[in-house]
Amino acid sequence: MARATIIGSGPNGIAAAVALARAGYEVRVLEAADTIGGGVRTHDSTLSGFHHDVCAAVHPAALSSPFFQAFGLAERIEWITPEISYAHPLDEGRAGIAWRDIERTAVGLGADERAWLSLLRPLSRHVDGVVDFTGNQMLRIPHEPITALRFALRMLDQGTPFARRAFRTEEASGLMSGVLAHANTPLPSLAGAAAGLLLAAQAHAGGWMYPRGGAQRIADSMVADIDAHGGSVETSTHITDLGSLDWGDPARGDLLLLNTSPRLTLTHPDIPSGYARAISAYRYGPAAAKVDFALDGPIPWTNTDVARSPTVHLGGTAAEVWESENEVARGRISERPYVLSVQPSIFDDSRAPEGKAVLWAYIHVPQNSDLDATELITRQVERFAPGFRDLILAHHSVPASSREAINPSEIGGDILGGAFTIPQALRRPVLGTTPWRTPMPGVYLASASTPPGPGVNGMAGWHAARTALTDAGTRVTLDDLFG
Repeated sequence: MARATIIGSGPNGIAAAVALARAGYEVRVLEAADTIGGGVRTHDSTLSGFHHDVCAAVHPAALSSPFFQAFGLAERIEWITPEISYAHPLDEGRAGIAWRDIERTAVGLGADERAWLSLLRPLSRHVDGVVDFTGNQMLRIPHEPITALRFALRMLDQGTPFARRAFRTEEASGLMSGVLAHANTPLPSLAGAAAGLLLAAQAHAGGWMYPRGGAQRIADSMVADIDAHGGSVETSTHITDLGSLDWGDPARGDLLLLNTSPRLTLTHPDIPSGYARAISAYRYGPAAAKVDFALDGPIPWTNTDVARSPTVHLGGTAAEVWESENEVARGRISERPYVLSVQPSIFDDSRAPEGKAVLWAYIHVPQNSDLDATELITRQVERFAPGFRDLILAHHSVPASSREAINPSEIGGDILGGAFTIPQALRRPVLGTTPWRTPMPGVYLASASTPPGPGVNGMAGWHAARTALTDAGTRVTLDDLFG
């Protein structure tokens, strides 16, 4: 039986492992940390009984992912899908609220009702076409070309200075700025528009869901499937040099898949010089500084609808959010930063002791910043929820400079697997129709540094596994593996 070794147990690594184990390979996953999951881990990082997600907390892409749909992730674990996908509070108790119901959202935006519907209703109605266009290698003909064209035109609308004129109310413009800022890139930008429009379309289609009990449930369900098909996972196994790794013989069909930074390929003894130059030129972007809070009770948001939204974007007006993100691009940090926060315990009582709560939050910072973001985040939450500071029982801060030690794929604290730009969307990490394949026989890339990029969707792992199987002479579909 041919062997497949996967380095890294993040969602893409274990997606590749699931596919290869089901295809008949003897699968072994090697994980540097002492727990599985990579970006989908859950730890008691503050106090006992308070469960915090290490990286990803809410998963808009999970249940719309073709891989996870075939895998049956919706049925394997319990999901929470709130009525409100995300909220964007403003001063004086105002807020933009993105309900799953797009009509309800639009009505709440008053003068921008028609503008919101015109922008997002065609995308949310055809979200599978949007996912197809954005969730695969870009150098291909999309399955739904009309949807792809609509998406591209809206990228131009939201990714250029014309975006300033898209909405008349601060609620609508703030609501859109919060999703655009997920891309951790200067605003306005085409890359930010691409990320934001995908997220906003998913908000009004399936919603922004998260697993009861924490992101760890995703990893656990996939590892259970690997185990059921004869595979294994080894933790506390940090691979830093491919030349010293005994992963088998590619001549007999053995495979090596890297759910890591592409830089690990530079340690391969047979790497061609041209490929090494291309990997060395691949850029990493700004980073994240994260803080977990254990709270004595629910956050006292001034706006009551914000209290019903697990995901809350904090940053004030669209102009403030744009300036915060552009400051990071200049190598600085705003005194009023954009904060991406999640309060999972409002609907998941397993995340904190009775009557208590947790908050997951991060800000964008320059690479390798050693800033402790606790005070900046606390002030921004307090701005829209007076009394928040008094609820803090404990907190756990992870500066950007510490993230790489926790997850070696997060170079300099970049949680997106590489700078999120349009050029790097086409060249992620190299230009080609099959960027998951490397020039070294049997070696493949299976991480967020390959298409479709960041997000808990397992697609980069599936693409890498499918490419490897095709190269081995076995063409398989998701239906072949899971049907």
